[in-house]
Amino acid sequence: MNEIICKEKITSEAYMLDVSAPQIARAYQPGQFIILRNTERGERIPLTVADVNPREGFISLIFAVVGKSTRELASLNVGDEILDLLGPLGKPSKIKKYGTVACIGGGIGAAPLYPIIRALSGAGNRIFTILGARCGELLFWRSRMEKLSEQTYITTDDGSCGKKGYVTDELGHLLDERNIDRVIAIGPLVMMSAVSALTRGYGVDTIVSLNPVMVDGTGMCGACRVTVGGVTKFACVDGPEFNAHEVDFDELFHRAGFYLREEEHSLKRYIGRENNER
Repeated sequence: MNEIICKEKITSEAYMLDVSAPQIARAYQPGQFIILRNTERGERIPLTVADVNPREGFISLIFAVVGKSTRELASLNVGDEILDLLGPLGKPSKIKKYGTVACIGGGIGAAPLYPIIRALSGAGNRIFTILGARCGELLFWRSRMEKLSEQTYITTDDGSCGKKGYVTDELGHLLDERNIDRVIAIGPLVMMSAVSALTRGYGVDTIVSLNPVMVDGTGMCGACRVTVGGVTKFACVDGPEFNAHEVDFDELFHRAGFYLREEEHSLKRYIGRENNER
């Protein structure tokens, strides 16, 4: 169960794992996610599903190595098993024919965006995709997006690929030049917040996918609470997708920094153990 059948380093900071999970692969719908745990004493971390193969019974997980748990996950190899794998969780994306949809993926956010784009394209929508990253070597799956999109725009902070700048620069041009019916943005909080601020001025429906700290994935612990339209919601059961113009991003930024010190301490201890074992 939960055996890793393929491992690939897709950027200098990110890996893709194909994991045997037949039930999840059959039940998954675009926009949903899983929660996994590496060890008995490990933390439970949410990861978005980048792709599924129901026929062969596996799911594809893409993650950036940013802390102790993802570093630990990256140390696993083909043949190893993930201890716990729960899903699919969350509400699926609302897929229907909207018309023209701008889909924005920032960094690792391109992973969960791909199955959503595929489903929207299958529903008859015109897709314009914007992918952004700090530099060109952190971009991935560009060709997959191009096959499903009428046009794909690339931005990088350092200008090493595509245009130098941010996804909002290209989105602003797109909103000025075309009649966009819906915007979907997945990526860092600062990016989604900026996209929301931009599209609010154009009156365009905008959806963001939130990934706050989660524990049980059932709405019982309350760790993933967010304020949407002045009401407390739980990203794991009410989301992960929400109306961007109703999300309290200031609160999200504040809560995102709650455990930075503990996360840094945990990573240092893990690296120390790694070094001692060598």
